[in-house]
Amino acid sequence: MNRFWIIIAILVVQVLSAVFFIGDILSSYLPVWSEPLPWEIRELLEISAAVGLTIGVGFGLLSLWRVDRHRRMAEERLRRASSVFSELLLERFKEWRLTPAEADVALFAIKGLSTAEIATLRGTSEGTIKAQTNAIYRKAGVSNRPQLLSLFIDDLMRDAPAIPAADMEPAALPAPRSAVENPI
Repeated sequence: MNRFWIIIAILVVQVLSAVFFIGDILSSYLPVWSEPLPWEIRELLEISAAVGLTIGVGFGLLSLWRVDRHRRMAEERLRRASSVFSELLLERFKEWRLTPAEADVALFAIKGLSTAEIATLRGTSEGTIKAQTNAIYRKAGVSNRPQLLSLFIDDLMRDAPAIPAADMEPAALPAPRSAVENPI
């Protein structure tokens, strides 16, 4: 929170500095009567305004550098996650002994394409795609696309640290089920 107020203070100094310089220029052209400031005060104001603008430029450059660094780090994390997910897909497809055609169909299904879209991309009929998706589901031990996708999500989250219940907000916790809804 302290950094927030520092940034606000720097912005205020920059705005006041800009107003000073713009006002000084406009007072030269507009017929507005004003008492001239003593040269010592005028020089101090100009120096203060210039220093304020320079500090603002410095902090702007620092912020840009930090944003660029965070962007590069996020891109690297995304590249690694994408690589891990691709490896996981290939590992599972090999484990399930999918044919190359079934692996293509499974990949398209995981990406969220419809049966008709997959058929168009593969140049086959929708019936063929349906037969291949049924074979994929059977080999994977699932019955539909959401379950197929959840297998991969579960694998990716397996090594992720668990979120303690104390850190979750009450709205995020599942509602308790009654004995009538969930008989034992």
